[in-house]
Amino acid sequence: MNNLSREQLGALGDAEQLKRFSRGEHYAIYELLGAHPQCVVGTENEHSSGVRFSVWAPNASSVSVIGDFNGWDGQANPLERLVIEGAPHTGIWVGWVEAAQVGELYQYQLHGPHGEQLPNKADPVAFEAEIAPGRASRISSSTDYTWHDQEWMKQRDRHHQLDQPMSIYELHLGSWSRRGRINYQAIADELIPYVTALGFTHIELMPITEFPFDGSWGYQTLGLFAPTSRYGRPEDLRVLIDRCHQANIGVILDWVPGHFPVDEHGLIRFDGTCLYEHEDARRGMHPDWGTCLYQYGRYEVRDFLISSAIYWLKHFHFDGLRVDAVASMLYLDYSREEGEWIPNHEGGNTHLEAVDFLRRLNEHVYGQEPGIVMIAEESTSWPGVSSPTYDGGLGFGRKWNMGWMNDTLRYIEKDPVHRSYDHHLMTFALVYQYSERFILPISHDEVVHGKGSLLSKMPGDEWQRFANLRLYLSFMWTHPGQKLLFMGAELASESEWRPDEGLNWEDLDREQLHLHGEAWNWRSTLDLERGSFTRPEHEETHHQEKRIGCWLLLRRLNAIYRAYQPLHQLDMSPEGFAWLLLDDHERSLISYVRYDRSGHAVVVLLNFTPVPRYHERVGVPKGGAWRAILNSDSPCFAGSGLGLRRGGEVWSQQEGWQGQPHSITLDIPPLGALILEEVR
Repeated sequence: MNNLSREQLGALGDAEQLKRFSRGEHYAIYELLGAHPQCVVGTENEHSSGVRFSVWAPNASSVSVIGDFNGWDGQANPLERLVIEGAPHTGIWVGWVEAAQVGELYQYQLHGPHGEQLPNKADPVAFEAEIAPGRASRISSSTDYTWHDQEWMKQRDRHHQLDQPMSIYELHLGSWSRRGRINYQAIADELIPYVTALGFTHIELMPITEFPFDGSWGYQTLGLFAPTSRYGRPEDLRVLIDRCHQANIGVILDWVPGHFPVDEHGLIRFDGTCLYEHEDARRGMHPDWGTCLYQYGRYEVRDFLISSAIYWLKHFHFDGLRVDAVASMLYLDYSREEGEWIPNHEGGNTHLEAVDFLRRLNEHVYGQEPGIVMIAEESTSWPGVSSPTYDGGLGFGRKWNMGWMNDTLRYIEKDPVHRSYDHHLMTFALVYQYSERFILPISHDEVVHGKGSLLSKMPGDEWQRFANLRLYLSFMWTHPGQKLLFMGAELASESEWRPDEGLNWEDLDREQLHLHGEAWNWRSTLDLERGSFTRPEHEETHHQEKRIGCWLLLRRLNAIYRAYQPLHQLDMSPEGFAWLLLDDHERSLISYVRYDRSGHAVVVLLNFTPVPRYHERVGVPKGGAWRAILNSDSPCFAGSGLGLRRGGEVWSQQEGWQGQPHSITLDIPPLGALILEEVR
């Protein structure tokens, strides 16, 4: 055994844990590795405080810890290879530094297999890091936090069941706030009431695992156990999540196990060899991003990644992980030409080790943290992404429907006069809708790098652009599949997302909307749809009115989606959907009915042309009165006001139509959506 006492070694003194680590079966390696402050009691009841440092570097010839506590002197605190009975070849180096304290910075100084000195390395299992562009890790107390979200955690499983509504507000913390970059904890004061007012059930944070380059938005991460210090300390992040839960808002983390950047202080050639990455660039480098790919077939690397996932769910109470770029992990030839990739041992292009890793990841995450949700960003037709592993699937709980997103955006960008030729783009997703458990995503990727904002994609004059946007959101919120929308779409911004500039909050700050005599305030708990707009004196004011109308529409859509079971209860079952009007491509009309388990129905009518459809007959499944619960062309959303207002009713006729036993006749507004419920 090493010179450290068993108390100082802690979990590292357990041979069985170390054997599990070397076999790729230890999914809490953050207990073994990293910097752990400890107070231990010696043989004569003497107390000793210090920090145990341990790092996996099996091919290094020497390792030292350097930091504030020793003047960054590589000779002061050399680590020893860990050798204990029953587990002699762990590859772990360990040392005890009594002078080290919480809050101090540190790195590892390594020499490679041939004695060559390597660049100083950050701790791969650091729990906190220096603010970028600094490269050091920081000694952290890690998990010292008292949670207050017990009620949420008790019922978390209910929020993620397939028959529950889930609408996710995706945000980039660095550019969301009205006041620029602020602390995790402080942003809660603005973010939570705002998301609550809009009615989203969850937020999704773009990657906040520590990363060196701002321009990567967190997708080139080097600290899979450390929340980025750009926005505060780990305890600040815990406060944000805790407060979200107390407000009944779930929190999902965008997590990146697909690749890592080549910064020299990171994982690349960590001990002088390709430890985390594959030696051959055809397996070890990503051609699109210039990053390294993890060596998924190596047991310790698999431990590292699965432990990271569990760490965020267990110690930060995240409610799920959105796993980035799954397709790039599944295929050996992803984004590669012939000769740039190596087939697997069966001669195919499937990355068998990555498939095995993803299945193990989902099995162990769901096994250890029940009630969470694992979400795959997977852009191909790989079968069974969201099917259980015992049924041959990858085991995710949800999958982004990238096909729906690409098709519908391509359609809505067309001038309405040309939409008749591509009508199928709005209906094709229902052909495969129930093959996976889908989320409909309009994410940050669709409003950056020259793609324009969601509003800027809409054709026509100003009235048509805003009407198209309201129509598209209404279609998205009534289509089967759970919802994800990137921040800023609710503001109907003209410009695309600019991470360095933030959102254009002035769109909601001009107080153009008055509610029962009270000035517009997005924190208001009043029924906003019953307010009235001040009449515009200038075109700019008229423009702001339409923006506020989009905000109110999205709020109303979220309220309807959550309140009306036909719009979510059978989201993942074909019994919950039926076409009424599928192929009227000449008039670009679509209509369908959504059902809940009891057979209660909601009818959706969508007109994708600027031509009003007067006296349109629509089939309905039941007789009696049908009440409008949303008209996207309503004046309260800055629309023209054609068609039924909210609460307005129309009575059915006993005349079958569109495969239904009854029908109604009504006006469908131009570039508008109507949502009707049966009156019981």
